[in-house]
Amino acid sequence: MVKISDYHYIGKFMFDTFRNRLELTGTLWTITALRISAGRSHEPIGSDLPVIKDALGCPLIPGSSFKGALRSRLESFVRGIVGSDRKLVANPAIEEEWSLRSTEMRQLRENYTDDSTLTAAILAQTDLISHLFGSPWLASKFQVRDLTVLPEYWFGQYQERDGVAIDRDTETAADGKLYDFQVVPAGTPFEFKAIVENAEEWELGLLMIGLHQFETEQIPLGGGRSRGLGVVQLKIDQMRWFDYPEDEPQYLLEYLKKLALGDDSAYEDAQDFKDYWVEQLIDYLHKK
Repeated sequence: MVKISDYHYIGKFMFDTFRNRLELTGTLWTITALRISAGRSHEPIGSDLPVIKDALGCPLIPGSSFKGALRSRLESFVRGIVGSDRKLVANPAIEEEWSLRSTEMRQLRENYTDDSTLTAAILAQTDLISHLFGSPWLASKFQVRDLTVLPEYWFGQYQERDGVAIDRDTETAADGKLYDFQVVPAGTPFEFKAIVENAEEWELGLLMIGLHQFETEQIPLGGGRSRGLGVVQLKIDQMRWFDYPEDEPQYLLEYLKKLALGDDSAYEDAQDFKDYWVEQLIDYLHKK
Protein backbone atom coordinates (compact mmCIF):
# COMPACT_ATOMS: atom_id res chain seq x y z
CA MET A 1 0.00 0.00 0.00
CA VAL A 2 1.26 3.49 -0.88
CA LYS A 3 1.59 5.82 2.10
CA ILE A 4 1.06 9.55 1.75
CA SER A 5 4.23 10.13 3.76
CA ASP A 6 6.25 8.31 1.10
CA TYR A 7 5.39 10.97 -1.47
CA HIS A 8 4.71 14.09 0.58
CA TYR A 9 7.67 15.89 -0.88
CA ILE A 10 8.14 18.90 -3.16
CA GLY A 11 11.71 20.03 -3.71
CA LYS A 12 12.22 23.59 -2.54
CA PHE A 13 15.27 23.71 -4.77
CA MET A 14 13.02 23.38 -7.80
CA PHE A 15 9.74 25.15 -7.00
CA ASP A 16 10.52 28.06 -4.69
CA THR A 17 11.98 30.25 -7.46
CA PHE A 18 9.91 31.66 -10.31
CA ARG A 19 11.81 31.26 -13.60
CA ASN A 20 9.38 31.40 -16.53
CA ARG A 21 5.70 31.36 -17.45
CA LEU A 22 3.67 30.42 -20.52
CA GLU A 23 0.02 31.49 -20.74
CA LEU A 24 -2.28 29.86 -23.28
CA THR A 25 -5.75 31.08 -24.20
CA GLY A 26 -8.10 29.95 -26.93
CA THR A 27 -11.31 28.15 -27.78
CA LEU A 28 -12.13 24.44 -27.87
CA TRP A 29 -14.87 23.72 -30.42
CA THR A 30 -16.96 20.56 -30.50
CA ILE A 31 -16.78 19.15 -34.03
CA THR A 32 -19.18 16.34 -33.17
CA ALA A 33 -21.51 16.01 -30.19
CA LEU A 34 -19.70 15.75 -26.84
CA ARG A 35 -20.58 13.52 -23.91
CA ILE A 36 -18.77 13.96 -20.60
CA SER A 37 -21.11 12.22 -18.23
CA ALA A 38 -21.88 13.31 -14.69
CA GLY A 39 -22.89 9.73 -13.85
CA ARG A 40 -26.29 8.08 -13.70
CA SER A 41 -29.08 10.40 -12.67
CA HIS A 42 -31.61 9.39 -10.01
CA GLU A 43 -34.05 12.14 -10.91
CA PRO A 44 -37.59 10.96 -11.79
CA ILE A 45 -37.50 12.91 -15.05
CA GLY A 46 -34.71 13.93 -17.40
CA SER A 47 -31.82 12.10 -18.99
CA ASP A 48 -30.50 8.83 -17.53
CA LEU A 49 -26.94 10.03 -18.12
CA PRO A 50 -26.68 13.85 -18.01
CA VAL A 51 -23.52 15.74 -18.92
CA ILE A 52 -21.43 17.64 -16.37
CA LYS A 53 -22.78 21.14 -15.75
CA ASP A 54 -21.65 24.18 -13.81
CA ALA A 55 -23.69 25.97 -11.12
CA LEU A 56 -25.70 27.80 -13.80
CA GLY A 57 -26.66 24.61 -15.62
CA CYS A 58 -24.29 25.19 -18.54
CA PRO A 59 -22.07 22.38 -19.89
CA LEU A 60 -18.56 22.09 -18.49
CA ILE A 61 -15.42 20.24 -19.57
CA PRO A 62 -13.27 19.50 -16.49
CA GLY A 63 -9.68 20.61 -16.87
CA SER A 64 -8.69 17.15 -15.64
CA SER A 65 -10.45 15.56 -18.63
CA PHE A 66 -8.50 17.71 -21.09
CA LYS A 67 -5.23 17.21 -19.25
CA GLY A 68 -5.73 13.46 -18.90
CA ALA A 69 -6.44 12.98 -22.60
CA LEU A 70 -3.39 15.08 -23.51
CA ARG A 71 -1.15 13.17 -21.10
CA SER A 72 -2.33 9.80 -22.37
CA ARG A 73 -1.60 10.72 -25.98
CA LEU A 74 1.88 12.00 -25.16
CA GLU A 75 2.62 8.85 -23.13
CA SER A 76 1.76 6.73 -26.15
CA PHE A 77 4.10 8.81 -28.35
CA VAL A 78 7.01 8.65 -25.90
CA ARG A 79 6.47 4.93 -25.34
CA GLY A 80 6.71 4.41 -29.09
CA ILE A 81 10.05 6.27 -29.16
CA VAL A 82 11.85 5.06 -26.02
CA GLY A 83 10.10 1.74 -25.37
CA SER A 84 8.37 0.55 -22.21
CA ASP A 85 11.11 1.39 -19.68
CA ARG A 86 9.17 2.73 -16.67
CA LYS A 87 12.04 5.07 -15.84
CA LEU A 88 11.34 6.91 -19.11
CA VAL A 89 7.59 6.51 -19.52
CA ALA A 90 5.49 5.27 -16.62
CA ASN A 91 1.92 4.08 -16.16
CA PRO A 92 0.30 6.45 -13.65
CA ALA A 93 -2.59 4.04 -13.05
CA ILE A 94 -0.44 1.22 -11.61
CA GLU A 95 1.99 1.90 -8.76
CA GLU A 96 4.27 -0.98 -9.78
CA GLU A 97 4.78 0.74 -13.15
CA TRP A 98 5.61 4.19 -11.74
CA SER A 99 9.12 5.46 -12.38
CA LEU A 100 9.54 5.88 -8.61
CA ARG A 101 7.85 3.31 -6.41
CA SER A 102 7.26 3.94 -2.72
CA THR A 103 10.17 1.70 -1.69
CA GLU A 104 12.50 3.55 -4.06
CA MET A 105 11.34 6.90 -2.74
CA ARG A 106 12.04 5.87 0.84
CA GLN A 107 15.51 4.72 -0.21
CA LEU A 108 16.26 8.07 -1.83
CA ARG A 109 15.17 9.96 1.27
CA GLU A 110 17.49 7.82 3.36
CA ASN A 111 20.45 8.31 1.01
CA TYR A 112 20.11 12.07 0.44
CA THR A 113 19.67 14.32 3.44
CA ASP A 114 19.82 17.83 1.96
CA ASP A 115 17.08 19.29 -0.20
CA SER A 116 18.99 20.11 -3.38
CA THR A 117 20.64 16.71 -3.83
CA LEU A 118 17.41 14.89 -2.99
CA THR A 119 15.53 16.98 -5.57
CA ALA A 120 18.17 16.25 -8.21
CA ALA A 121 18.02 12.51 -7.46
CA ILE A 122 14.21 12.49 -7.68
CA LEU A 123 14.22 14.36 -11.00
CA ALA A 124 16.86 12.02 -12.41
CA GLN A 125 14.59 9.04 -11.78
CA THR A 126 11.30 10.66 -12.80
CA ASP A 127 9.80 9.62 -16.14
CA LEU A 128 9.62 12.16 -18.96
CA ILE A 129 5.88 12.81 -18.90
CA SER A 130 5.72 13.34 -15.13
CA HIS A 131 8.27 16.16 -15.41
CA LEU A 132 5.54 18.23 -17.07
CA PHE A 133 2.27 16.70 -15.85
CA GLY A 134 3.25 15.83 -12.30
CA SER A 135 3.17 12.69 -10.16
CA PRO A 136 2.55 11.77 -6.50
CA TRP A 137 6.05 13.07 -5.70
CA LEU A 138 6.31 15.97 -8.16
CA ALA A 139 4.02 18.96 -8.64
CA SER A 140 2.58 19.51 -12.11
CA LYS A 141 3.95 22.43 -14.12
CA PHE A 142 0.93 22.39 -16.46
CA GLN A 143 -2.36 23.75 -15.13
CA VAL A 144 -5.63 23.72 -17.09
CA ARG A 145 -8.76 25.52 -15.95
CA ASP A 146 -12.16 23.91 -16.32
CA LEU A 147 -13.40 24.74 -19.80
CA THR A 148 -16.64 26.74 -19.59
CA VAL A 149 -19.00 27.31 -22.50
CA LEU A 150 -18.92 30.74 -24.12
CA PRO A 151 -22.25 32.27 -23.01
CA GLU A 152 -22.88 34.21 -26.23
CA TYR A 153 -22.96 30.91 -28.15
CA TRP A 154 -24.98 28.86 -25.66
CA PHE A 155 -28.78 28.75 -25.82
CA GLY A 156 -29.40 25.94 -23.34
CA GLN A 157 -30.12 23.31 -25.97
CA TYR A 158 -28.85 19.83 -25.13
CA GLN A 159 -29.45 16.81 -27.32
CA GLU A 160 -30.81 13.48 -26.12
CA ARG A 161 -29.53 10.25 -27.64
CA ASP A 162 -30.87 6.73 -27.13
CA GLY A 163 -28.67 3.80 -26.18
CA VAL A 164 -29.32 0.12 -25.68
CA ALA A 165 -27.39 -2.87 -24.37
CA ILE A 166 -27.12 -5.77 -26.84
CA ASP A 167 -27.77 -9.37 -25.79
CA ARG A 168 -24.67 -11.23 -26.98
CA ASP A 169 -26.64 -14.45 -27.57
CA THR A 170 -29.52 -13.11 -29.62
CA GLU A 171 -27.67 -10.03 -30.94
CA THR A 172 -30.79 -8.00 -30.24
CA ALA A 173 -31.69 -5.38 -27.67
CA ALA A 174 -31.56 -6.81 -24.13
CA ASP A 175 -34.79 -6.55 -22.15
CA GLY A 176 -34.94 -3.52 -19.90
CA LYS A 177 -31.60 -2.17 -21.08
CA LEU A 178 -32.80 0.84 -23.03
CA TYR A 179 -31.43 4.16 -21.77
CA ASP A 180 -30.87 7.69 -22.97
CA PHE A 181 -27.94 10.02 -22.56
CA GLN A 182 -27.33 13.72 -22.94
CA VAL A 183 -24.79 15.33 -25.26
CA VAL A 184 -23.55 18.84 -25.98
CA PRO A 185 -24.28 19.69 -29.64
CA ALA A 186 -21.59 20.01 -32.30
CA GLY A 187 -20.42 23.58 -32.85
CA THR A 188 -20.35 24.51 -29.16
CA PRO A 189 -17.32 26.61 -28.11
CA PHE A 190 -15.58 26.32 -24.73
CA GLU A 191 -13.10 28.80 -23.30
CA PHE A 192 -9.58 27.34 -22.93
CA LYS A 193 -7.03 28.72 -20.47
CA ALA A 194 -3.81 27.03 -19.34
CA ILE A 195 -0.58 28.01 -17.62
CA VAL A 196 2.88 26.42 -17.56
CA GLU A 197 5.46 27.59 -15.04
CA ASN A 198 9.14 26.78 -14.57
CA ALA A 199 9.22 24.42 -17.55
CA GLU A 200 12.36 23.26 -19.33
CA GLU A 201 12.62 23.89 -23.06
CA TRP A 202 12.20 20.20 -23.94
CA GLU A 203 9.10 20.01 -21.72
CA LEU A 204 7.58 22.91 -23.63
CA GLY A 205 8.36 21.05 -26.86
CA LEU A 206 6.46 18.07 -25.50
CA LEU A 207 3.50 20.31 -24.73
CA MET A 208 3.57 21.87 -28.22
CA ILE A 209 3.29 18.44 -29.82
CA GLY A 210 0.39 17.50 -27.56
CA LEU A 211 -1.51 20.72 -28.21
CA HIS A 212 -1.00 20.27 -31.95
CA GLN A 213 -2.86 16.97 -31.63
CA PHE A 214 -5.85 18.86 -30.24
CA GLU A 215 -5.51 21.52 -32.94
CA THR A 216 -5.74 18.86 -35.66
CA GLU A 217 -8.71 16.97 -34.09
CA GLN A 218 -6.57 13.96 -33.19
CA ILE A 219 -7.57 13.67 -29.50
CA PRO A 220 -11.25 13.02 -28.73
CA LEU A 221 -12.82 13.78 -25.36
CA GLY A 222 -15.49 12.14 -23.24
CA GLY A 223 -17.50 9.00 -23.81
CA GLY A 224 -18.98 7.43 -26.92
CA ARG A 225 -15.84 7.99 -28.97
CA SER A 226 -16.23 4.71 -30.83
CA ARG A 227 -19.58 5.94 -32.14
CA GLY A 228 -18.16 9.27 -33.30
CA LEU A 229 -18.73 11.47 -30.28
CA GLY A 230 -16.14 13.73 -28.70
CA VAL A 231 -14.25 15.06 -31.72
CA VAL A 232 -12.96 18.51 -30.74
CA GLN A 233 -10.66 21.14 -32.19
CA LEU A 234 -8.51 23.54 -30.19
CA LYS A 235 -7.85 26.98 -31.60
CA ILE A 236 -5.18 28.84 -29.66
CA ASP A 237 -5.55 32.61 -29.83
CA GLN A 238 -2.62 33.66 -27.65
CA MET A 239 0.61 32.13 -26.36
CA ARG A 240 2.28 34.61 -24.01
CA TRP A 241 5.78 33.84 -22.75
CA PHE A 242 8.03 35.33 -20.09
CA ASP A 243 11.53 34.16 -19.23
CA TYR A 244 14.47 35.91 -17.61
CA PRO A 245 18.16 35.15 -16.97
CA GLU A 246 18.63 33.89 -13.41
CA ASP A 247 21.52 36.29 -12.77
CA GLU A 248 19.54 39.37 -13.93
CA PRO A 249 16.61 39.80 -11.51
CA GLN A 250 15.88 43.30 -12.84
CA TYR A 251 14.01 41.63 -15.71
CA LEU A 252 11.69 39.96 -13.20
CA LEU A 253 11.14 43.30 -11.42
CA GLU A 254 10.23 44.93 -14.73
CA TYR A 255 7.86 42.06 -15.52
CA LEU A 256 6.07 42.42 -12.18
CA LYS A 257 5.79 46.17 -12.66
CA LYS A 258 4.21 45.74 -16.10
CA LEU A 259 1.79 43.15 -14.73
CA ALA A 260 0.64 45.57 -12.03
CA LEU A 261 0.08 48.26 -14.66
CA GLY A 262 -1.73 45.90 -17.06
CA ASP A 263 0.98 46.29 -19.69
CA ASP A 264 0.84 43.38 -22.17
CA SER A 265 4.40 44.07 -23.30
CA ALA A 266 5.46 42.07 -20.23
CA TYR A 267 5.13 38.99 -22.46
CA GLU A 268 6.60 37.80 -25.75
CA ASP A 269 4.64 35.96 -28.41
CA ALA A 270 5.49 32.29 -27.85
CA GLN A 271 4.53 31.35 -31.41
CA ASP A 272 8.09 32.37 -32.32
CA PHE A 273 9.53 29.71 -30.00
CA LYS A 274 7.42 26.65 -30.90
CA ASP A 275 9.82 25.19 -33.48
CA TYR A 276 12.80 25.78 -31.19
CA TRP A 277 11.11 24.03 -28.26
CA VAL A 278 10.23 21.01 -30.39
CA GLU A 279 13.85 20.82 -31.58
CA GLN A 280 15.00 20.85 -27.95
CA LEU A 281 12.63 17.95 -27.21
CA ILE A 282 14.02 15.91 -30.12
CA ASP A 283 17.60 16.55 -28.96
CA TYR A 284 16.67 15.55 -25.40
CA LEU A 285 15.06 12.30 -26.56
CA HIS A 286 18.12 11.46 -28.65
CA LYS A 287 20.25 11.77 -25.53
CA LYS A 288 17.85 9.51 -23.62
